[in-house]
Amino acid sequence: MGKTQPIRNRSDIRKLKQYYLDRNQIRNYAMITLAVNTSLRIGDLLRLKWEDVYDFETQRYRDHISLTEQKTGKKNLIALNKEAAAALRVLQRTIGPRPGDVIFRSRSGDNRPIDRTWAFRIVRGAAEDLHLEGTISCHSLRKTFGYHAWKNGVPPALIMAVYNHSSLEITKRYLAIDQDDRDQVFLKMNL
Repeated sequence: MGKTQPIRNRSDIRKLKQYYLDRNQIRNYAMITLAVNTSLRIGDLLRLKWEDVYDFETQRYRDHISLTEQKTGKKNLIALNKEAAAALRVLQRTIGPRPGDVIFRSRSGDNRPIDRTWAFRIVRGAAEDLHLEGTISCHSLRKTFGYHAWKNGVPPALIMAVYNHSSLEITKRYLAIDQDDRDQVFLKMNL
């Protein structure tokens, strides 16, 4: 099996999200949407509770998700963009959560999130059914965020800070720059 890849084509991202909307599996749609829009590792994403994204007192979505990353122990503050908030709104209308509820709730157990294995099956199953290119996994969603940020002109050093990476080399591997990306540099120069 190859190394996990970002989803390079924006239409493939839309197809992946739509796959679960069409099946009325709103939790899965929201998980994928939030993952590609926040750059969170799947473990951190699955631990999120509704009060992390929604203020029940004011009945408004928060501007930021504030959390301590499980893997690194580092604090992270992530702006909640309109696409992520819209997906959460759809899920919220579907399940009517209360404070303390996990967002991506498992069907088994009391207020427990789905586990990483189940999240992998959700992402991988849709990717296979849609015949998406490359090795696609939950980590692909994190890498997808960085890849598209880079393609939109965000400097790699800033992407490194968003990811909370300790080195630019790690970030460069996440960006999965291939020959087509390198070719575009030369083809656009025309000095």
